[in-house]
Amino acid sequence: MVSVRGLPILAAILGVASVMPVFSHAEGASAPPVAHKQVSLPRVLVLATGGTISGKADTRSAIGYDAGAVTGEQLIAGVPGVEKLAQLQVEQISNIASQNMNSQVWFKLAERIRQAFANNEVDAVVITHGTDTMEETAFFLDNVIGDARPVILTGAMRPSTAISADGPANMYEAVKVAADPQARGRGVLVVLNDEVQSARGVSKMHTTALQTFHSPNLGPVGYVDPASVRFVAPAKPQQHLDLPVDHTLPRVQIVYAHADMDAQQIDDAVKNGARGIVIAGMGDGNVSTDALAGIERATKSGVIVVRSTRVGNGFVNRDVEVDDDHYGLVASMDLNPQKARILLQLLLANGKTSAADIQKAFSAGF
Repeated sequence: MVSVRGLPILAAILGVASVMPVFSHAEGASAPPVAHKQVSLPRVLVLATGGTISGKADTRSAIGYDAGAVTGEQLIAGVPGVEKLAQLQVEQISNIASQNMNSQVWFKLAERIRQAFANNEVDAVVITHGTDTMEETAFFLDNVIGDARPVILTGAMRPSTAISADGPANMYEAVKVAADPQARGRGVLVVLNDEVQSARGVSKMHTTALQTFHSPNLGPVGYVDPASVRFVAPAKPQQHLDLPVDHTLPRVQIVYAHADMDAQQIDDAVKNGARGIVIAGMGDGNVSTDALAGIERATKSGVIVVRSTRVGNGFVNRDVEVDDDHYGLVASMDLNPQKARILLQLLLANGKTSAADIQKAFSAGF
């Protein structure tokens, strides 16, 4: 028996474009008639943005590659059996390495998804994406889509030309989750390596390992394989924010805390027009005394400051070593700095300007 994950590898070994399972009957035997009930497959829109999943090898090193070299149509063509899961429509939104992901691509994705759902074009959406910023795109979309229909992000840690590329299996399982009725009402999800993660919880935790995505504070919400989709956590209500009409987000800077830290980066962010600052703090979101003085200057000038952490696991709590109430600060709770930045941008764009209101949004669900 050849598994779905093994088919692309077998194809490469045999030197053919694709390998499909073949079933035959013994010579002279006739197959019994089978009555088939016509079942309409779910309609899934695949939006391709580039990334490693669409990469091709480069000769600069044994593991070198260029992201965004393969189209979405070519990706789908290399996934055996995916056409049996859903009716697929593929569109190319961009074809970039995800370190070049930006808010304009986010807006294109959000508007296309909203349009597709509003016009009842599709039942679900799958987005192919590079892994470097996948969690940020997922979290942005999770906060602005506002529809119960599934939106799934997937990608790969190895390019499409690798000996054991992980993209085809991830793509297959992403479509399988998207087509599953249980995926409705769960917000945006990330599917790779047999796991289903929430947009809020998921983070890239390893530079090169296939099993790079984890949800350190929340855990996976489900598991998937070619035979089944199993959710292990209940769906939670999602907060949804409006997209800015002008398709621009307020300037929010991330400042990384470290030993011997002064306030220069904080003061510079304020001078350069930042409306918000996210501190990637030490431990429970802590900073030096000098940096805290800079934070106080920032909040007094009307800049919202959120304390997050450079640590990969755990919540940032209010009023522990820092008197958040006194300084008018926001604790990021479970959100890492990059996600805290996105939520703060969206809240500011939606007219939220008080630390108390912004804290309520960060604490939603906990």
